[in-house]
Amino acid sequence: MTDMMRAWVVSDPGPIHQSSLDQSSLDQSSLDQSSLDQSSLDQSPLNQSPLTLVERPVPVPAPGEVLVRVRVCGVCRTDLHLAEGELAPRHSMVVPGHEVVGEVVQLGKGADRFQIGDRVGIAWLRHTCGACRWCRAGRENLCPQSRYTGWDTDGGYAEFAVVPAAFAYRIPPSFTDEQAAPLLCAGIIGYRSLLRAQLPAGGRLGIYGFGASAHLTAQLAIAQGAEVHVMTRGEEARELALQLGAASVGGPYDAAPVPLDSAIIFAPAGELVPLALESLGPSGTLALAGIHMSDIPALNYQRHLFNERTVCSVTSNTRRDGEEFLVLAQRLGVQVTTTPVPFEQADVALRDLAAGHVRGAEVLRMT
Repeated sequence: MTDMMRAWVVSDPGPIHQSSLDQSSLDQSSLDQSSLDQSSLDQSPLNQSPLTLVERPVPVPAPGEVLVRVRVCGVCRTDLHLAEGELAPRHSMVVPGHEVVGEVVQLGKGADRFQIGDRVGIAWLRHTCGACRWCRAGRENLCPQSRYTGWDTDGGYAEFAVVPAAFAYRIPPSFTDEQAAPLLCAGIIGYRSLLRAQLPAGGRLGIYGFGASAHLTAQLAIAQGAEVHVMTRGEEARELALQLGAASVGGPYDAAPVPLDSAIIFAPAGELVPLALESLGPSGTLALAGIHMSDIPALNYQRHLFNERTVCSVTSNTRRDGEEFLVLAQRLGVQVTTTPVPFEQADVALRDLAAGHVRGAEVLRMT
């Protein structure tokens, strides 16, 4: 095994510019990937990526950790928030990425949960204290000492990564590496969002935004008998929603066609909150799935909250959420729609995600 590896680091957090293309045109649902002149984007002085490809020593697993040779790493919107500075970096030059699938190649002292050669997944949550009242109550996602892959500690935009063995996942054999990667954050967070939304059996669920997490969550809800209505920008996203069984699709600011029992906002757009609340019927629940969201406009008590409507946030996940979701995803035959991207083009992948030019989930593939 080599002593050095390639890794992408967040070198200069800031907005990812889309060349001289007018931003308003990015919001038009008719815009697709073919309308972008890729060469002009690459050469534009405005197109300064927050990521830099560097060489680093291969990390050494500490006691209780395993070293993983990365095969694929999903590209998550949280990575974009970190790169653009919406999430303040926990340390400089961090390696993002927390949807990692790879092979265990080295064991730290006492790390006996896995063996060399095992296929494992590295997800967002990587440490909790195990002793606070939240951990003792089974709500370790709220642990004040929690730490996260690709934020507190280097993640999977690299050829190797380390992870505490207690926080790694065994990957269901029915999923390929590429299919499994988005399950490790997009899928798990979508599952927790669905739980938080308190969707009744056979109920009506509204989904705002239809990217990596939403396209997995919709399948879970539909498989369990729900009627799903999707509001999102982008023609490809709407087509995918219909293919996966959505009862209706519309634009991001359209009213739901029927009163909703529950709703989940995956888009990081606070202005959608009042619209989603207005679409809820009595006793409906709105879950906000993102780690970051733009400011929420003022709410009107009668229009948005009366009739016992509820709005709640979603904060990370527990390991139990992850284990339950991976079992469900395999049992229900969840289809993972991915857009593969060469590892060397991680910066391009984030640019496409920022512009909304992704079908399903982007996955970096090692070459």
